[in-house]
Amino acid sequence: MEISVQGIALKYKEKIPEEFIRSKDEQPGITTVEGTALEVPVIDLRNPDEEKILESIVDASQKWGMFQVVNHEIPGEVISKLQLVGREFFELPEEEKEKEVYVKPVEVDQYDAGTLSLEGYGTKLQREVQGKKGWVDHLFHKIWPPSAVNYHFWPKNPSYREANEEYAKWVQGAVGGENLVYLAKINYYPPCPQPEVVLGVVAHTDMNNITILVPNDVQGLQAFRDGLWYDVKCIPNALVIHIGDQMEILSNGRYKSVLHRTRVNKEKTRMSWPVFLEPPADFQVGPHPKLVNENNPAKYKTKKYSDYVYCKLNKIPQ
Repeated sequence: MEISVQGIALKYKEKIPEEFIRSKDEQPGITTVEGTALEVPVIDLRNPDEEKILESIVDASQKWGMFQVVNHEIPGEVISKLQLVGREFFELPEEEKEKEVYVKPVEVDQYDAGTLSLEGYGTKLQREVQGKKGWVDHLFHKIWPPSAVNYHFWPKNPSYREANEEYAKWVQGAVGGENLVYLAKINYYPPCPQPEVVLGVVAHTDMNNITILVPNDVQGLQAFRDGLWYDVKCIPNALVIHIGDQMEILSNGRYKSVLHRTRVNKEKTRMSWPVFLEPPADFQVGPHPKLVNENNPAKYKTKKYSDYVYCKLNKIPQ
């Protein structure tokens, strides 16, 4: 593995390497509408009117591509333990982290359509435009179904396994989706001396069906709306839900996959814990037949999920 962003943050206290500095049309210090946080819909899952909850989810999925849920019934201590063991892993010395988990090789910086090799610890995820890098380290591993879990990609600490397996049970129980794969990720954004010129994760839509994200208390999520970038204020104890590409494709464009990115902080470490709900690799995804007719033709191709992801991460037109 090349030097982690965490290692770079310790080495460069004032000026960061050039490969992290984004072009002016991407820099958050220039492109963010400052002082205005998006009022992303907040849905209370304890509302006794279930029809109202459903209407709110549909409306948010169509108009925003994202929403937050409160009173989701996942116990606070389950989420706190998930966050604790994630922090403990990333706070280990680099050589200890590399002993704990599978480290993705430097030369494999794109998705392998044959092996689904997103899992592991690293800094690269997709082809970088003009060699630029995001200010983030990450860890990927599957948490559901049990048949898809490979502990080779998990930190060896028993507390880590216990906390993640408990969280997986609660999320799977709340969301369902017997045929979906739950891919967990931890994003670790170290403090950055020049946060106005870097991005943590660059602008993207999630390529899966739905993303369920646990943030920490350091704000940084941004969404693109009406041609502009805005901060998204994450509410304490809420889960952030993103509509992904496969849901947009399945709905033939009725639901919108949200374009989002993350900025980083000068003094504080930011972390997030998304879980990506995705189809099996060989599952064919396309517009639902009931949503396609002469007046509303298919807007997207039908293809295997693994092929879709390969194209997306390698910047190949779909």
